[in-house]
Amino acid sequence: MTQTQPPRLEPDPNTAHQVRLSGCWTLATALQMGDTLRGIPDGTLQLDARGITQLDSAGVLQLLRFAHRAGLADDAILYRQAHQALVSTIEEVVDDRPRPKRDFGVLAALDRLGRSVHATAQNIVMLVNFLGENLVKAARLLRQPRRFRLTAAVHHMEQVGLDAVPLVALLSYLVGAVIAFLGSTILSDFGAEIYVVELVSIAFLREFAVLLTAIVLAGRTASAFTAQIGAMKAGEEIDAIQTLGLDPIDLLVLPRVAALLLMLPLLTFVAMLAGLAGGVTVGAFDLDIPPQMYLARMHETIEVRHMLVGLSKAPVFAVIIALIGCLEGLKVEGTAQSVGERTTSSVVQTISLVITLDALAALWFMHMGW
Repeated sequence: MTQTQPPRLEPDPNTAHQVRLSGCWTLATALQMGDTLRGIPDGTLQLDARGITQLDSAGVLQLLRFAHRAGLADDAILYRQAHQALVSTIEEVVDDRPRPKRDFGVLAALDRLGRSVHATAQNIVMLVNFLGENLVKAARLLRQPRRFRLTAAVHHMEQVGLDAVPLVALLSYLVGAVIAFLGSTILSDFGAEIYVVELVSIAFLREFAVLLTAIVLAGRTASAFTAQIGAMKAGEEIDAIQTLGLDPIDLLVLPRVAALLLMLPLLTFVAMLAGLAGGVTVGAFDLDIPPQMYLARMHETIEVRHMLVGLSKAPVFAVIIALIGCLEGLKVEGTAQSVGERTTSSVVQTISLVITLDALAALWFMHMGW
């Protein structure tokens, strides 16, 4: 059995800037290879490795790394012909890329921001397309009214409207009381507690009643629509509906849209009454304003246009909540995880869009003098 010869280094007598390498340059002699390479004198410009008897990938990597550290040229190492194939393979896969710069998270944050903006734009386009499809199908109902599912619409009206009355009324009553109490705390410094009547009335008639109702239904109804339709999509029931020749828009979406269009304005009116009742309660028990005086002041100062402004936004919010809830349900991919993700997405989208549109509408009505 041939004895392994250790790596050796000797100067080339013919050239002053060249050294000769010999011996066994394999993984078994890796430590000795490092010592040998450290013994190469400074100023060496070429390595003659044709005297190496055994060479593997570990030896080639050691030589290439030494040449890189010493700044030698690409052809500064001379190999024997039998080793050329191995050297060429190692040179192709060796990782000589520069070390990546330290990432402080800025690029990742910008990447997430860009993806979020792109996804939001796509969702807006899909929502507009879905709105157009529903308008076309709703117009078809005028010519073919038998397509409308009255029983399903009444069922959803009960779930969306009647079942939500206690929650909407309670929240509106408490918020109205809180607004009246906070307003009285500030106005009492000026001796103007009576203006709490205008504060609560205008705030609830124009903004808070419809906004609170829309937010409650966005969390309660939009999520329910998404979960119901998403479960049907995951169970391939929507595919079965299409196989039977039925339209999922007529069967699942339009009854829900109609139910919200009818019930959200009614719930908004209930919220208005509950919010005003909260203001009356605080005025009677905390501000020494009798209910008769409170109602008389409200009758003298509040105009009907404030209530009409609030009610005018209810149908818009109803359409947004119903369409987003149904659209996210139709996007479910067939797994329970997808149902949860789309339910969360529908709640976030509806609440965000409702608040944004309410702010824009408030600015528009203010500039119009309404």
